[in-house]
This record gives sequence, C-alpha cells and structure tokens, in this order.
Amino acid sequence: MDLRGWLHKVPGVSSCSHYFDSSLPGDWARRKLYRNKVASVVVILVSALFLGGAFVSENYAEKEPQRQKEPQRQKEHERHHPHGSEPLPRGIVQETSDLEMRPLWGVSKKRSRVKVPQNLLAIAVGIKQKENVNQIVQKFPSKNFTVMLFHYDGVTDKWSDLEWSNRAIHIVAINQTKWWFAKRFLHPDVVADYKYIFLWDEDLGVENFHADRYLAIMEDEGLEISQPGLDSNKSEVHHRITVRSPRSRVHRRIYKLRGSGRCYENSTGPPCTGWVEMMAPVFSRVAWRCAWYMIQNDLVHAWGVDMKLGYCAQGDRSKKVGVIDSEYIVHKGIPSLGGSDDSKTMLATPDAHIPPKSSFSSSITAPAESAFSERAEVRRQSYSELDIFKRRWAKAVSEDKCWVDPYSQPVHNTVSKFNSTGEKELGVKKNTSNS
Repeated sequence: MDLRGWLHKVPGVSSCSHYFDSSLPGDWARRKLYRNKVASVVVILVSALFLGGAFVSENYAEKEPQRQKEPQRQKEHERHHPHGSEPLPRGIVQETSDLEMRPLWGVSKKRSRVKVPQNLLAIAVGIKQKENVNQIVQKFPSKNFTVMLFHYDGVTDKWSDLEWSNRAIHIVAINQTKWWFAKRFLHPDVVADYKYIFLWDEDLGVENFHADRYLAIMEDEGLEISQPGLDSNKSEVHHRITVRSPRSRVHRRIYKLRGSGRCYENSTGPPCTGWVEMMAPVFSRVAWRCAWYMIQNDLVHAWGVDMKLGYCAQGDRSKKVGVIDSEYIVHKGIPSLGGSDDSKTMLATPDAHIPPKSSFSSSITAPAESAFSERAEVRRQSYSELDIFKRRWAKAVSEDKCWVDPYSQPVHNTVSKFNSTGEKELGVKKNTSNS
C-alpha cells in the first residue's frame, strides 16, 4: 500500500489525499500545510506507540512476579500435602487415624469431652489363652489404653463375656503371627495418636506388672524401646539380657566374660546392649514408626528384626533401649498354636505363635506327633526367614551409598577385662559380632 492509500484510512487525514493529485495548482502554502499535517499525524502515532509499549511493559512487569509465584505456590502446596492428597485443600486433609470406635448417632459433643486413651496394647490371641489374656488386659487401665486383639484362631464370640471385650478392637485372620497382624493393622499413621505401643504375646504372667508405673519409668529413663524384665525362676529365658535384675530399676546391658558371645563394658550392640526380645516389646510412637518400616511384609516370624531394633532408638541404642526390672513379668513359653499346650519338650517358636497347616479348632487337639512336626516345620521356616532378613539387610547396606552405620566398629578396639581379684584391666581384643 502506498502513502496515499494509507492516508485514506487515517481518520481526519483522508481529505488531504488530493494534495497528491498532480493536476492541481502547486501552491507552496498548501504544500506546507500538507507537510505539517502529515508530520503531526506521524508524531501522534509514534507517541501512541511509545505510550502503549510503556503501558504493556508496566503491565507485564506487574504480572510477571505473579506468574513466577504460581509454580512456587504449587510446589509449596504439594510439599505440605501427603502423597495423593495434592488435589485437596490442605484443611480437609487428615493424615492420621486411630482405633477408637465412634457411635452411629448422637453423643458427638459428649464424645468430644471424653479423654482418648494415650497408649495401645495389641496382643495376638487364641481362645485357649483367654483367661491369661484377661489377666493381662486387667493390668492396663481403660482410661489410658486401647486394647486390640489379633485372633489367629478365628474365635471371637467366646470373648464377649469379658467386661472389656466390647470396647476392644477384634481383628481375625486364621493362622497368622503377631508380626503379620502388626505389619497390616498397626501402620504408623493409624496408631499415630498413641504415645506408647505394647506389642505382646499372650503367654505372659503379669502378677508383678503395672502398666502405668511401667510407662512412668520408661519415660523417666528416656527409653524409646523397652521390655519388662523376666522372672528367671518362672520364665522360659532365651537371652540373658532379658532376665530381671532385682537390685535395679532398669538395666541396659549385661557383662559376660567367659564362653562364646562375650559382653564387655564397651560392647555397643546386641545381645550385650541395645536389645529387647520380641515377645513383649514396648515402643514409643517414633520408634514404632521406624520399626514398622523394617518389618518385612513376607517374613511373618520377624526373626532378625530384634537385632536391628536399636537403629530405631532415636539415638544411642545403649542408652535408649532397656529392660525395666522393677515391673517384671513371667514368660510362660506356651506353644499355643499347633497342638497341645502341656507339651513343654516340643520346639518353641520365637513369638510363641505357630500356625498349623490346617484351620485351628479350639475343640480339637492335634496329636502330639502332628504338633511336633508342625513346630519343627515352623522352626525351620523361622531360620530360613532369619537368613533372608540378614541377606536383605546386607544388600540394603551395600546399595545405599548415602547411609552411614552409626554403630560400625573398627577392626580392633579396647575392651575391659577383670583379673582374679575382680580388678578391671584393659586389653585389646579383635572385634566380634557381639560388639
């Protein structure tokens, strides 16, 4: 388009197009007027373009920080949301739950004034040990404890005559171990409201045990993982560190100066220190969150986990893990699954729960030979799982280049010994697995 055509489209200027007509007289004043009008139009257009550009730039400058903040806000939103809840507003998200039963209607205001128990007692149970379980539960005040029963034999209706049964949580899965239940039903987010978690076997005598006093000691001593001491005169004892010391409130280590698996003053690991047995462990909330992740989903007997629990102690395991002596129990060692209860010569399992090959019936007692065979099979399975767990741990350590073992030991270390007069001597001993 030439200048003449362009001026035709400019308002107020199209009338000047005749100045380009060569047939008109060439009056110089008229030409000067034309040039002035054209110059004015050009100045107006340039000014408009300049002002418009400045306005657009200013507007862009105002909006650019907002555009930059939007991804930041999105990242901030996602960072404070549990995985999967990002599409929801933060205020509606509830990350945890509890095991408290709620009414179907009414009493919501009344319920809000009721104090929710602070701790959890979870036991794997069979109907044969009903009376013993009742004695255990009676030692845990209802105002401070929620009770959860894992029924490995499928029998629940025969518990209803107990005063506390209706307020307990009952979970049924035939022939499953305590650790199978714990992995599936005690997720840390489900039990996050409970300060301490007791994960006990059913064959424990509690005549000299009081739960509230026990927790007061555990908290006062700064323990994250603990167990009650065992009365050695009445208990089936598997590890010396679990035996109650009558002259102390709590002990955290043992000394063994002879034989295999020696334990010295500077020993730093299980079974000399930083260790509890799996029949009656008590976990703090944070320790259980860690321990739950370590329990393997497919290794139902949990052999080997006890040796690594100290890594979940939220600090030095020789200080944060201990056995409470003043509140002690009896470990009866009853093989309550897989046959007769009164056979003490048969093999025992690590957690006293030995699933039979067929469904359990409380009215049928398996023949002794069958029970022995099943226990032997479970024993072999437990050792197999122990080997698998050890290999998985070793593999995880070798593959995680960022992980540092806080309990790694030098090849040689100084140990304490005692001479014939009982005086302490220092020597150098090659490090062993019981360091």
